[in-house]
Amino acid sequence: MKMKTWKRCVCMIGVALFAVTNLNAQTKMNDNPVKKTRSTTFICEKDKAWEPAGEGVTRQIMGYDGQVMLVKVKFEKGAVGTSHTHYHTQTTYVASGKFEFTVGNEKKIVKAGDGIYIEPDILHGCVCLEAGVLIDCFAPMRADFLK
Repeated sequence: MKMKTWKRCVCMIGVALFAVTNLNAQTKMNDNPVKKTRSTTFICEKDKAWEPAGEGVTRQIMGYDGQVMLVKVKFEKGAVGTSHTHYHTQTTYVASGKFEFTVGNEKKIVKAGDGIYIEPDILHGCVCLEAGVLIDCFAPMRADFLK
């Protein structure tokens, strides 16, 4: 075998080995045993149990990752969402029912179709005036809601 041909073969083998090694490294990165915190892609209401969240209050976690969480919260008439604070930004959509919300020093009655923005670390809570469902979105996710 001529020297020039031999060098070309060695060079081509080197390129092939680099490509295989690089592919293996990428595969190992993708197969990393450290899993990202996230929910499944599809969450069906009928397959998801309602969790207790206070007297007359239940919730379903409907999707999350480290950055965001969507939670459906069902209230019986008269149930109280106890006043509390947390460092998460929260937005709430009133899917059904009627609620008296207190956010900071503001109190307002909200009904189906209304929304509430709750900045981090502000005291907030509600009283359910007519049975209903709230859709809460938190950023970042509420790790304390996960079992």
